[in-house]
Amino acid sequence: MSKHFLWAAALAIAAIPVTAVPAMAQAAQSSSYQADRADILGMAGNYKVRFDMRESTPWRADYTPIEPKISGGHESVRVIEDSGRKISLQHLLVVDMGDGKPMVIKHWRQDWEYEPARILVYSGPDSWTWRTTTEAERKGKWSQTVYQVDDSPRYGGLGAWTTVAGLRRWESDGTWRPLARRDAVRGPVYDRYYSVNRHQLSPGGWVHWQDNIKMGEFDDRLQPVVQEYVLNTYDKFDGYNVKAADDYWAATRGYWAAIRAEWDRIASAKGGIRITEAAEAGTVIASRLLEIADDIQKGKTSEAEGIKTARALMDQATRAAGQ
Repeated sequence: MSKHFLWAAALAIAAIPVTAVPAMAQAAQSSSYQADRADILGMAGNYKVRFDMRESTPWRADYTPIEPKISGGHESVRVIEDSGRKISLQHLLVVDMGDGKPMVIKHWRQDWEYEPARILVYSGPDSWTWRTTTEAERKGKWSQTVYQVDDSPRYGGLGAWTTVAGLRRWESDGTWRPLARRDAVRGPVYDRYYSVNRHQLSPGGWVHWQDNIKMGEFDDRLQPVVQEYVLNTYDKFDGYNVKAADDYWAATRGYWAAIRAEWDRIASAKGGIRITEAAEAGTVIASRLLEIADDIQKGKTSEAEGIKTARALMDQATRAAGQ
């Protein structure tokens, strides 16, 4: 490289006004922020879903990995909040019952928040607590908090959207998670996961990849039991009763908005959330909260009465963090 070239480059850099440097950095950050938002919003739509779950490496000599489990279905993902720095995506599972009457199951929800000051994380059986983040830790990053079918918390993690090998993806930090129903109903020797989650758009939709270390308590300390890899594939597809999902949400969204607000109130007032987990439904009140939503849709109860009943149930079932 010639001295003339280096001298010209130095002059060019020196010619940039000092005040322009922060503006350039801000513009680059804004561009990245908008790209992040586009990827998150790109997960909304109608999909054929495939769930592929495989235990692989046992970390204990006395454990034998179970057979792979593959399932699937149809799912509608809807944007239910977009305030710029926060985006909320609600998943609605549509099940064909074979009688011409599809069943809609309010499935999981994912909330994304840009540079969050704190994250609600799983901290052990029946417990979710707040984890504060430093300014340096959260800079340019998004949290993803996942909620169960009754809008109670499931897990939360922090990560950045980056480009790797020409592909954009979000990858979480190490995240504690309670057992999924597929494992909880079996009563396994492990009782939680330590996970890394990745979300990535694809030409036909998007993928959610999980790297799970299944953990159990042995000799009074947590130890790894087995490695599991999960690949959830969402392929764009409109060939199912999409209207059923949208009709359900139109009839119950006011009720579920009140439920989300009540969980937020409880988490703030009680320093987190403590509620008994249930293998079949996530929490001991999940089935009842879902039943109330069904009754509202069918006209068996009013939205106001349903909200009143649900709030009382939630307050009675939860305890302050640390209790």
